[in-house]
Amino acid sequence: MCTATPGRPKYFGNVNAVLTIDKAIIDAIVAHARRDHPDEACGVVAGPIGSDVPSRHIAMDNAARSMTFYEFDSMEYLRVWREMDDRDEEAVVIYHSHTATEAYPSRTDADIAGWPDAHYLLVSTREPDAEEIRSFRIVDGVVTEEKVNIVDATVDA
Repeated sequence: MCTATPGRPKYFGNVNAVLTIDKAIIDAIVAHARRDHPDEACGVVAGPIGSDVPSRHIAMDNAARSMTFYEFDSMEYLRVWREMDDRDEEAVVIYHSHTATEAYPSRTDADIAGWPDAHYLLVSTREPDAEEIRSFRIVDGVVTEEKVNIVDATVDA
């Protein structure tokens, strides 16, 4: 849960209508979601501060160990955010999975979204052979879907 976040960035209205993310990072997020299923998986993708470029996948533990809710472990959360600070990074993407519903933020997801500049990526693992991947901006509880542009960094320049 991210209700009180150390070093929380200020919202400057940097809201892009597209999340561009590398296929390898999407593959890692989906693998994490499949591995933790039937519990929700969660984590972040860090990138250089102010760049809006997700470049480093960080899988985290769902401390709630729940099929319907995720919560970052407080000690892991503190360690990851300090590491990002040390590397001049920020959470560009905050992700979690839904195991039995569509990839759309729940009311709880919208209420705890504490990073207005972040992309909130959701992966639904309700179907065993397919994933639904969607991204949203959540500002003051208002959910706005955005396009996901998956690129292959080894091919797309």
